[in-house]
Amino acid sequence: MELRKLSISWQFLIVLVLILQILSALDFDPYRVLGVSRTASQADIKKAYKKLAREWHPDKNKDPGAEDKFIQISKAYEVTSKNYVRFLTGWQQENKPHVLLFDQGPSIPLLYKLTAFAYKDYLSFGYVYAGFRGAEEMARQYNINVQAPTILIFKEHINKPADMIQARGLKKHVIDDFITQNKYLLAARLTSQKLFHELCPVKRSHRQRKYCVVLLTAEATKMSKAFEAFLSFALANTQDTVRFVHVYSGRQQEFASTLLPNSEAFQGKSAVSILERRNTAGRVVYKTLEDPWTGSESDRFVLLGYLDQLRKDPALLSSEAVLPELMDELAPMFLLRWFYSASDYLEDIWDSVFHNNWREMMPLLSLIFSALFILFGTVIVQAFSDSNEEQESQPPEKEEVPEKTGKTEPSFTKDLSSRIPKKGFVEVTELTDVTYTSNLVRLRPGHMNVVLILSASTKNSLLQKFAFEVYSFTGSSCLHFSFLSLDKHREWLEYLLEFAQDAAPIPNQYDKHFMERDYTGYVLALNGHKKYFCLFKPQKTMEEEEAMGVSSDLDSSLHLGESRGKSSCVGSKPIKGKLSKLSLWMERLLEGSLQRFYIPSWPELD
Repeated sequence: MELRKLSISWQFLIVLVLILQILSALDFDPYRVLGVSRTASQADIKKAYKKLAREWHPDKNKDPGAEDKFIQISKAYEVTSKNYVRFLTGWQQENKPHVLLFDQGPSIPLLYKLTAFAYKDYLSFGYVYAGFRGAEEMARQYNINVQAPTILIFKEHINKPADMIQARGLKKHVIDDFITQNKYLLAARLTSQKLFHELCPVKRSHRQRKYCVVLLTAEATKMSKAFEAFLSFALANTQDTVRFVHVYSGRQQEFASTLLPNSEAFQGKSAVSILERRNTAGRVVYKTLEDPWTGSESDRFVLLGYLDQLRKDPALLSSEAVLPELMDELAPMFLLRWFYSASDYLEDIWDSVFHNNWREMMPLLSLIFSALFILFGTVIVQAFSDSNEEQESQPPEKEEVPEKTGKTEPSFTKDLSSRIPKKGFVEVTELTDVTYTSNLVRLRPGHMNVVLILSASTKNSLLQKFAFEVYSFTGSSCLHFSFLSLDKHREWLEYLLEFAQDAAPIPNQYDKHFMERDYTGYVLALNGHKKYFCLFKPQKTMEEEEAMGVSSDLDSSLHLGESRGKSSCVGSKPIKGKLSKLSLWMERLLEGSLQRFYIPSWPELD
């Protein structure tokens, strides 16, 4: 008797445990576990799962029940992630067809990503990994062979794909053609003027007539009977010349009132209009069904009769109107979108900092500190370089001629191959008050302008010789070539030559020979950024230059300017001979071995 009572008690206990397990299973709500509503988007569900998974991971949470909680969270996410119906039913809010790709790879193929990005304004894309446990049910439901990549397009009916393509090694042009043929819903909603232009284009000729059948209906969370009937009619009467669309009368009130002359008769009811666009300004011809659209057999019969009659007689569209532009219903608010994105990023960073261990955070911290080090290092180096340039810009009393081991200009000490001429000519511009600022005062650091001094009588011959001498140096992008008219800007030149202290004394303005001095053939290499110049003066003879040596090369022959421009001197020494040593001087200019004459500021060129 006691054994019988014991067995009954054990049976009762087992039944009680089973009942409790069943009740706990029935009480399991994956949405409640994840802390989201049943209407939450897949992105919100994934975000909530990641947050809870970080918090309750057994390796990071030492709570005794962390492992059970983590298993429960993973199970809840697995259940909710199978809810692909949520993705497919989004066509009503997004007004887009939805595309699903089935493939065996765990990662999304690059070609599919590029396609999704290219058509993101027209379709919504999703990816299903064939190896996922929930994919088997979808494959059976839609009769998919998971051994080959398959693309499904769903429109208004999510129980059956509107179109599908399946092949191994899908090419880009095949996918593009397939997507282009299914860019729009069967009865898409007109949400913007751009979509209206695409779905209902303006006719180009009588053979290219395009008619739009517009359903004007009230907004509803679920498909109304009137819309379902309109959708089934559109599916059964698909034609190349007819496009079926619908409009929410409450959102596009001006558009709807234009097509409904008697708005009171259609108050709170649906209506159907057939229209044809005549121009882009909004002019249309249309015909509105006299009775409200209920989707009954009589309504379908009347609409079908109008469409058949329209093929024979386009004059059926007797009414004419100018439609206002459609309001863009899906236009995103930039500030709100930016705010939500910023808040999501900040929340992810906050969760990563407080729920990840420091070992996982080390790469991120290393990247941040490296960026800060590079930033501050660049600022410090720039500050020191600016101070050095300010010190160098101060004109010294007298700068000695640098020796062979002296400092060279880094911008010009380049490989000889960089000086190969890139053009078959020398571009020489005139230095005037118009080009003065850009060619000298605001010349970029490291650049120099080589200026030839000439007069009106010597212009042609000196320019020809000047181009010949400097042609081999035109390959350097740091050198610019100009010429200055001595007849126009003699005072500017005299002011600069006063800073060439080793040259022969420059007479003042009361000298009787002041305007007779000949400076033609002088060449000045001007560094606009550091405010200094190098001077080339025409040489007398080669023997005199060799006797004077390198150290007195720049100090000689300002006396040559005292020739006072006499014709006898010009005849004894041809004008072109003044620039015979210019190429050697240019070599020394690039080496940085020429004497520099600093000035406090560049004078104005009147």
